[in-house]
Amino acid sequence: MVTEFKLPELGENIESADITNVLVKEGDVLKKDQAVIEIETDKATIEVPSTVEGRITKLFVKSGEKIKVGSVLMLVDTEDTTENKKTVDNKRESKIEQKLQSEEVVSDKSKETEEKVTPQKSSGKKEIVDFKLPDLGENITSADILNVLVKVGDVIQTDQAILEIETDKATIEVPSNVSGKVTEVLVAAGGKANVGEVIIKVETSDVSHYEYEPVESVQEVTEQTYAQVPPQKEEVKSYEQTMPRLIGDDNQPPVLKGAAPAAPSVRRIAREIGVDINKVRGTGPNGRISMDDVKAYSKKLHESYSQAGGTSLNIKTEALPDFTKYGPITKVEMTNIRKKTADHLSYAWATIPHVTQFDKADITMLEKSRKELNKTSQTKLTVTAILVKIIVEALKRFPQFNSSIDMEKNEIIYKNYFNIGIAVDTEFGLIVPVIKNADKKSLTEISTELNSLAEKARIKKIGLDDLQGGCFSISNLGGIGGTYFTPIVNSPEVAILGVSRGAYEPVWNGFGVFEPRLMLPLSLSYDHRIIDGADAIRFLRFVVEALENPIKLL
Repeated sequence: MVTEFKLPELGENIESADITNVLVKEGDVLKKDQAVIEIETDKATIEVPSTVEGRITKLFVKSGEKIKVGSVLMLVDTEDTTENKKTVDNKRESKIEQKLQSEEVVSDKSKETEEKVTPQKSSGKKEIVDFKLPDLGENITSADILNVLVKVGDVIQTDQAILEIETDKATIEVPSNVSGKVTEVLVAAGGKANVGEVIIKVETSDVSHYEYEPVESVQEVTEQTYAQVPPQKEEVKSYEQTMPRLIGDDNQPPVLKGAAPAAPSVRRIAREIGVDINKVRGTGPNGRISMDDVKAYSKKLHESYSQAGGTSLNIKTEALPDFTKYGPITKVEMTNIRKKTADHLSYAWATIPHVTQFDKADITMLEKSRKELNKTSQTKLTVTAILVKIIVEALKRFPQFNSSIDMEKNEIIYKNYFNIGIAVDTEFGLIVPVIKNADKKSLTEISTELNSLAEKARIKKIGLDDLQGGCFSISNLGGIGGTYFTPIVNSPEVAILGVSRGAYEPVWNGFGVFEPRLMLPLSLSYDHRIIDGADAIRFLRFVVEALENPIKLL
């Protein structure tokens, strides 16, 4: 059997990726979990493993291309797993390719041999209903048809999926809002359909159920043409449908006196894209606001946002000088990871009022204990692993550090889970893998997982799920050097701990003697909108005291 292998979901609303390398070719025998392509997203560079086994009969992608989630990467003959087989079943492959190009629609000749449907207990007249592509929301006017799930002669039920479509936002199934027999299919896989366009025609009635009489099978039709429905006297209705899988209940708020003149559908779209309908200038009769007015206003806002350098501070970017005047230069295009890092950190710096506080921890005893444990333990404990455990306890005592702030709703979201992100320096850029449920793991388990995630990040084996869901981040530069620095909060988190290199310093012991002590510099950056300075230093002092008294960790 020939199977389509598609680009899987990549998480966090990632809809596409750049193909940096294709690791297989046509004719290769594929094993399960074998890497087939290497892709780069906004989050990371990763390898995509195969979920099927067999021989690759057709490859649809190549290096340098951009591909959307759900797109077919290749065709795999799952029955051909031998290394010495050189050919594949051409008939089977042609059927799959034909399915990718268009959905077969039977002609008038084939309709003569279709199943006969005998309605029972019918008391109403039959009607031919036009089922149209419903409103998809968010200013989406059309969609690509990936698959047609019904054919002429099928009896469909309400809420049955009839189409699989792909928009700029997602890949979804379109459910039917009518039940009856499909008399005509007007679209094909691989095509494009506009919102409001007729997709299928359905013969409906108040039939309670259908009895099927077996007849001879449908003859194969070589030439694919759209089946024409002969003129009928039945009344033809046009049903408009909303898309419940994309848009929930409207929850239309009451229209107050003096509110902007706009239809409920226009108000709904404005709410969904974050536009204040009362600020939109209507171009219709008596100032009525149309959908185009909302789109134009939204576009103007986005252009203003871009001119402000991607922030809401209204600071325009300055043009760069011509550097070639001063000497030779080399231009290198930013990777997706670098672009995302630049955008995300610019946003975090522009929207979060940062404050950074500093302190030192005496880790002389901790280092002695750690080295003793590492002599007998197979898993080597690190200062970072110990800090993860300490931070979890600190978050429990200071819950405002384990939160996010929603300024639009004026809400603070407190998290009841403890996922700690660890910044990892790689040759591809900064990546922050997340240790999930750190409160439920021992020091040894945390240290093992930390080493595993760091290694996967450096060799581009990290999964997108490993980079999501963090509550608090740690950036440890101690292995490189430095004393203090001001780390940027990883929004939507509200705090981050920076760790620098420990060094021996003379410390007064209170008995007239300076002693050499190993001091670890710590830098705590936080969001001043939710965390006050006094709470921040209490948090930092808790971390310092825990490092200075390692017995508390046992």
